[in-house]
Amino acid sequence: MTDVRKHALVVGAGGVIGRGVVAHFATLPDWEVTGLSRHRPVWLLGDEPAETEYIETDLFDRTSAVEALRTAADSRPVTHLVYAAYQQRSRPAEEVAPNLELLASAVESTEEAGHPLEHVTLFQGGKYYGCHLGPFKTPAKESDPRHIGPNFYFDQQDYLAGRAPSAAWDWTALRPEAVMGESMGTPMSLLMVIGVYAAISKELGLPLRFPGTEKAYNALYQVNEAELLGKAAAWAAQTPACRGEAYNITNGDAFRWRDMFPVIARAFDMPLADPAPVNLTAMMQDYGPLWDRMTAAHDLVEVPFDKVAVWGFGDFIFNSEYDNVRSDLKARSHGWNVFVDSEEMFTRQIRSLRSNRVLP
Repeated sequence: MTDVRKHALVVGAGGVIGRGVVAHFATLPDWEVTGLSRHRPVWLLGDEPAETEYIETDLFDRTSAVEALRTAADSRPVTHLVYAAYQQRSRPAEEVAPNLELLASAVESTEEAGHPLEHVTLFQGGKYYGCHLGPFKTPAKESDPRHIGPNFYFDQQDYLAGRAPSAAWDWTALRPEAVMGESMGTPMSLLMVIGVYAAISKELGLPLRFPGTEKAYNALYQVNEAELLGKAAAWAAQTPACRGEAYNITNGDAFRWRDMFPVIARAFDMPLADPAPVNLTAMMQDYGPLWDRMTAAHDLVEVPFDKVAVWGFGDFIFNSEYDNVRSDLKARSHGWNVFVDSEEMFTRQIRSLRSNRVLP
């Protein structure tokens, strides 16, 4: 490895963000990339990125994590840490301790293992602005005051800001909205919620219906393609202006579900009908046997039904009855110039899921 070659350690490599980051860094000639997760992720859409190493360890076990990272320190020293892990709990107050501990373990275990860490990228999300609590000022800006806590994003960012002055590394926080990409059984994979819901509706001979409320159908929303976030992480890691800063990152456009669901219906070659609010968590739990039959009939990749989607995330998104948009002008003023057409993205990703036999 030459002196100029960098090495990114992606924590949470099995999640939807982590996969996008790993996939992008694997294409960069001046970078090496290693994924870290409790279990090595399985790639369903195409091949696993070439020359990608994985470390399987539990960051809650600090001793084991340090040992696992130490074995890689001599041959593949980590210079950049990209943190995309998340521990879900039922209440915001319960999320603070485990998510702060996980981030601290990732940073401090990497340091203790002897890696020459230069930069930490922290992925946050719309909850930083209180989108989970109710309507908020839009477009949200990085300079907006925090809402009343608890919010583990605040604690994580404060940890990095407090550690950085005495450390050898800088930090950047990136704030996307719902991330669209391959990931099974992770808490925030909206693509699979939409895809499996649509596929089952089609199998039953039904049209595609938006499963949320009329207000949510008409509210403004934004999404992110996972690979775009990989590009954003690389930009943050290499741009001096990003040190100690937070940035909103989106595809660059906004839409209403009333305009996007026709796009989704066309990608599945199925008719569209008016919205019909349902509780996905309650409704979809009984469709495991049907999914098994669909898997056999359509020769799909075998994925247990309880791993294909997290329905509660869909219930949250499709029942948010207010605009959820943010400004990305700060990032653009600092040199970020990547964008994705969200309609084209939905079409392309759904077709990829179908052609790779993840969905029929």
